[in-house]
Amino acid sequence: MRRSIDDYPFEAADYPPDYEEDELTPISWAVGISDDYADAQPRVLLTVEEVGRAGQGLVGHLSPGIARRLREALRDALAEMGEDTGR
Repeated sequence: MRRSIDDYPFEAADYPPDYEEDELTPISWAVGISDDYADAQPRVLLTVEEVGRAGQGLVGHLSPGIARRLREALRDALAEMGEDTGR
């Protein structure tokens, strides 16, 4: 099984105004699931790619525990910024 869950293509508006072009790298991300492993256990796929370099990015194959840890870290970062965490 392979299934795409969500993806986000980079938009120039994602960066703060007046940033130096050589300071920030435009990236896109995608999240999916797959169980195409020898143990047949499903994992979350997190792909991060530099815009214009499709197929050359990094793909994380995250167990459910690691995916939850990442979710918690994102929630904590939002809370630190004073943003709604969606709880």
